Amino acid sequence: MTEMFRPTIEKTELAQLQPAQFEGTIIVIQGEREAKKAVAALMKEKVLGFDTETRPSFAKGKSNAVCLVQLSTESTCFLFRVKENNCLHILKPLFEEEKILKIGLSLKDDFHAIRKQMEFNPAGFVDLQPYVKEFGIEDNSLSKIYAILFNMRISKAQRLTNWEADFLTDKQKSYAALDAWAALRIYEELEGKKSEINSKQNI
Repeated sequence: MTEMFRPTIEKTELAQLQPAQFEGTIIVIQGEREAKKAVAALMKEKVLGFDTETRPSFAKGKSNAVCLVQLSTESTCFLFRVKENNCLHILKPLFEEEKILKIGLSLKDDFHAIRKQMEFNPAGFVDLQPYVKEFGIEDNSLSKIYAILFNMRISKAQRLTNWEADFLTDKQKSYAALDAWAALRIYEELEGKKSEINSKQNI
């Protein structure tokens, strides 16, 4: 596919853009009962945005297990607090369902972190890093890809906060939801562009 978008964006330009926001509903999932109900709803979707968060480790060679899993539709993002509620296993059928696309970025890192707590066979996942190359985009970060497509900036200010805190702040919730929803929005935008080009070619 020929190049459709600029391949990259400079950090100085990125910093000047208006911040993006997730305007939908954010639901924090606590415990197995809530997790089962949320997964049942998500299993009815065709495409979801996906991301995870771990508590940052500042010790060399040490990493922590996933404590938050984000799954987003166009209007609602579910934040699963999987570590403190021991409910990661409830997400396994969704992670292994090939008919439901889960859109994320740098998925190998997410899979590696999840496997510290649970073995699973991921299916139906789409990694945006190789996917955007089809459209001439060379940048690998979610924030830069989003900026190239939508001319808005995703703030990373909350990335190194404590995701294992007893209560997530509103800023943490918004950040986590935005990352998952942005992945979904990028995919849908590019799929729409692909369909538009195919339609023109068939005329």
